[in-house]
Amino acid sequence: MNKKSKINKIRNIGIIAHIDAGKTTVTERILYYTGRSYKIGEVHNGEAVMDWMPDEQERGITITSAVTTCHWKSNEIHIIDTPGHVDFTIEVERSLRVLDGAIGIFCAVGGVEPQSETVWHQAAKSLVPKIAFINKLDRVGADFFSTIEMMKKRLNANPLILQLPVGSEEDFTSVIDLIDMKEIFWDYDTLGATYTYGNISKEYLETANEYREKLIESIAEVNDEIMEAYLSDTPGTSISKEKLLDAIRKATIDLRLVPVLCGSALKNKGIQPLIDAIVRFLPSPADIPPIKGTHPDSGETIECAAKDTNPLAALIFKVSMMEGRKLSFVRIYSGNLKAGGNVYNPSRHKTEKLSRILRMHANKKERIDRAGAGDIVGIVGLKDSSTGETLCNIDYPVLLEKMEFYEPVISIAVESKTHADQEKLDQVLEKFMAEDPTLKCKQDKDTGQTILSGMGELHLEVIISRMQREFKTTVNVGKPQVVYRETIEQGAEASVSFDKEIAGQRHFGEVSLSLKPLPRGTGNRFKSEITDNTIPEIFTPAIEKGVRESLENGALMGYPVVDVEAILTGGSYKESLASDLAYTVSASMACKEALLNGKPFLLDPIMDVEIYVPELFTGDVIGDLNSRNGKIESIKPKLAIQVIKAIVPLARMFGYATSLRSATQGRGTFSMQFSHFDRL
Repeated sequence: MNKKSKINKIRNIGIIAHIDAGKTTVTERILYYTGRSYKIGEVHNGEAVMDWMPDEQERGITITSAVTTCHWKSNEIHIIDTPGHVDFTIEVERSLRVLDGAIGIFCAVGGVEPQSETVWHQAAKSLVPKIAFINKLDRVGADFFSTIEMMKKRLNANPLILQLPVGSEEDFTSVIDLIDMKEIFWDYDTLGATYTYGNISKEYLETANEYREKLIESIAEVNDEIMEAYLSDTPGTSISKEKLLDAIRKATIDLRLVPVLCGSALKNKGIQPLIDAIVRFLPSPADIPPIKGTHPDSGETIECAAKDTNPLAALIFKVSMMEGRKLSFVRIYSGNLKAGGNVYNPSRHKTEKLSRILRMHANKKERIDRAGAGDIVGIVGLKDSSTGETLCNIDYPVLLEKMEFYEPVISIAVESKTHADQEKLDQVLEKFMAEDPTLKCKQDKDTGQTILSGMGELHLEVIISRMQREFKTTVNVGKPQVVYRETIEQGAEASVSFDKEIAGQRHFGEVSLSLKPLPRGTGNRFKSEITDNTIPEIFTPAIEKGVRESLENGALMGYPVVDVEAILTGGSYKESLASDLAYTVSASMACKEALLNGKPFLLDPIMDVEIYVPELFTGDVIGDLNSRNGKIESIKPKLAIQVIKAIVPLARMFGYATSLRSATQGRGTFSMQFSHFDRL
C-alpha cells in the first residue's frame, strides 16, 4: 500500500454521547465485528474492554477516554471512546481536538439528552464532521422519529435519514437501508456477526419509498450535481449509488448534513452498517484542511499537511501514568515518529528522546517501530512534555494551537490519615494533575489545608477512590473553609507607647497612627506625614513592618485586612532608648487599636460565574442565583442556549453544580473564577 492510499484509508473517530446512551456498548461491538477482540465485553457485567479502570467497571460508566485501533475492509480505524458524564468533559474536549470525525450516539428513549448537547456543541466548535447512531430501539418507549426532531431543535443539526427501523420496542427486528432500498437482518445465533440483505417488507415499502425521496431531496439541496439529476428526470432514477454516496460524504465533511443510522447495540443490530458509514462518510486525515501552526520565534503561520515526508508536527492530547511510567498520547498531523528518535518541544525549548512507540488498545499496548501522519499512538520516554504541547523537529520548529482547559468549579479539603500517607499524598496528587489538567491542588496558607479542586463531586470522588485503590493512600475529606478578608468602615486613630526592659536593655518607642478605608481592590498602603523629625526617619521601615504585620491578622476574626491606608502622624523619641523593636511593636499595637475603632467588617470572596443553560430553564437559574445573593450582569443568547454572567459570593456556591443540574434536568453547565472581595 503506497503512502497516499494508506493515509486515505485512516479514520480517526470519537464516540460521543450522554451518559448511558450506549457509547461503550457500540464500541465493544465494533471491536468484535472488526476482529479486534474475540468476545463481546458488556458494560453491565464489568467486562467491557474499553472500560478497563476498576472504578469504571464498578460504576458502569466511562471515566477516561480510551484509544484503540481496528481494521475494516482494508481501512484502519482509530477509535476514542469518551466519557458521557459532565464531570469528565475535558476527556471529550481534548479527544475532539485530535479527531477527524465523530459518532454521536443517541438513546431512542431519552433522545437528545443534556450531555449529548454539550459534546455535540464541543464537536461543532472544533468543526468535526459527525454521523449519528440512534441506539436502543429495542427498549420500551423507543421513538426513532422523536429523536430526529430533537436533533433538529436542540442541536441545530440537519439530520439525513439513511436507515429506518422495522418495528419498535420489543418488536424491533431489522433495519431498512434507504440507499440500497434493502432490509438488513441480523443472525441471532452468531451474535449479529452474520447479516443478510433482503427485500423490504410490504407494509414498510411505502414508508421506505417516501423517505428515500426525502433523502434525495435533502442531498439535492446541498449538492448541485444531485439537484441537476433530480430535476432532469423522474426523481431518483438517474442518480447512481456511487454519486449518492460521494454527495453524502462531501456534505458530511462540509458539516452540511449529519447521516443518521439506527439499531440496537446490545441486541447486536445495526453495527456493521455503522462501520461502513464511518469509512464511507467520515474524512481521512487527507480530506481535512492541513492543520495550521506558528513559528515559535517569528510567529509566521505554518501549514502542516498530512504527509509522512513533511517535517514533524504532533500534539500531545493526553498524559497517563500507567504502571508508574508516563505515557503520552499523541496525534501526528504531519511527518513521522521513530522509536529511539529525538523530538523537540518548542514550548519548553527542550529535546526529548522517544524510548518506545505503542499502538494502544485500551490499557493494552503493542510496540511499533514508527508511526506516520494521521496516526494516534502512545509514546514512552517524554520526561518534561505535557498535555497540549507540540512535538516537532528542531530544524523545523512549529507550535500548534494550545488546548484550552476548564477551570475547576468545586473544591474539597484533603488531609492524610497517617504520617506515612502524608509523604505519598503530594506525589500522588502531582501524578493526578499531570494526567488531568482540570484537577488543581493548592496549599491554603490561611487555613493550612490541602485544597483539591475539580469539575464536580463525581470527579473528586473518583480521584479519592483512585488514591486509595491505586496508591494505597488514605485521606480524610472535608469541606474547605472560605477565607474572608477584613476592612474598616471609617477612619480611626490610635497612639501607643512601648517602654520595656528586655534582656537587660530598655526599649522605647511611641507611635501615633491614623487608618483610612480605601476603595475595593486598592490594597494596603503606608505613608509617613511626620515632617519635624519627631521620630527619626531611620525608624520608619520598622514602623511600616509593624503595621503590615498587624494587617495580616484583623481585629474582628483574624482574617487579613485589605484596602486600608495607614498614616504615621506622630509619636515620640528618646535618643538612647529608641530601637527598631520598640517602634515595630508600638506600631503593631497602635494599628490593632485603630482597626477596632474603625468599625471593622468582613469582605466575602466574590466569584465571576458564567452559566450555559437552555432558554427553557433561564428563569429557574436566575431565581436560584438571586437566592444566593448573586447579581446578574448579562444574559446573551448563543446558538440554542443562554449565557448568564453573574457575580456570586463563594460561600453561597458550595453544592451549586448539583443544584444547577437539578434545576436544568442536567442540561446546564457553569464555570467560576475569583473576581474580588466585597461586602455583601
